[in-house]
Amino acid sequence: MFLRITTAPLSLPNSLNDFGMTSSSNPIVSLNEFTYKKGTEIYGEKESAEYVYQVKTGAVRSYKLLSDGRRQIGAFHLVGDIFGLENGASHRFTAEAIVETTVRLIRRQSLETVAESDVMVAKNLLCMTTNNLQHAEDHMLLLGRKTSLERVAAFLLEMDKRIAASTVMALPMSRRDIADYLGLTLETVSRALSRLHELGVIGFLGNTQRQIVLLDRQQLATIDLQG
Repeated sequence: MFLRITTAPLSLPNSLNDFGMTSSSNPIVSLNEFTYKKGTEIYGEKESAEYVYQVKTGAVRSYKLLSDGRRQIGAFHLVGDIFGLENGASHRFTAEAIVETTVRLIRRQSLETVAESDVMVAKNLLCMTTNNLQHAEDHMLLLGRKTSLERVAAFLLEMDKRIAASTVMALPMSRRDIADYLGLTLETVSRALSRLHELGVIGFLGNTQRQIVLLDRQQLATIDLQG
């Protein structure tokens, strides 16, 4: 799951270092960075959840492979997102770099040890857990109650909010990724994007059409609210 931590009015930390656990301020903390090539696995489902991660550059997808071979993406982790914090001893999803990605990581045990004596760290961990639950509930509603057009509209609104683009939204994920996140086929996602383009809601830049121009956010939100 994920949490995007920003410097909002609540003054939440925006990196693992700002969590109150820098290596210089606490000897039990060790922060590291690793870079993963496109398509490289960061951790696998059922592997021991020893670390908590934050995306420094790039993007990550968390997914499960279903018994019939299909892939269900549970979340996209963008720059600033912290992910990999589990409520058990092992990971429930596989995490994979969508593009070349650099992540910061900290041992989960270090995080939990500091939280035992630091109220702010404990509060931030609770905030992460709450946001993860909210995202899971929103995603479940999206998969169960919305039409294909409404799902794509909801996805674009989510990315618009998280990427914080002014007009052009550069998506790191492919249409196949979007389809596996929304529980749709690739063809259905393509048709929905084409329909939004026909309605004058979005435009495309570039040959890959991953750069999307949001022409009418209000109409896009109206389509999402129909679900």
